[in-house]
Amino acid sequence: MPLWVFFFVILTLTSGSHCSPPPSLPLRMRRYADAIFTNSYRKVLGQLSARRLLQDIMSRQQGERNQEQGAKVRLGRQVDSMWADQKQMSLESILVALLQKHSRNSQG
Repeated sequence: MPLWVFFFVILTLTSGSHCSPPPSLPLRMRRYADAIFTNSYRKVLGQLSARRLLQDIMSRQQGERNQEQGAKVRLGRQVDSMWADQKQMSLESILVALLQKHSRNSQG
């Protein structure tokens, strides 16, 4: 809350005679002062609401980013696992072929 709004609130709520409007002021001037205060107060409330909304949106985006990063890590692990399985299968097939070739050479 801006400092001037705080002081304005304090001044309007103070019950001392030095803060109250003189009795000669017409009702219209008092309403004008109330309207200024009300508009300022609504503006501050609107700014607070906008700030909360922005923080909520930013936290949701951060959560989505964290989920995306987690999905990328899981996908990376799956790809690594598949690559390791393929590598192991190819090594096994090479070993089988070498053993078969070696057994043919030893028999012949």
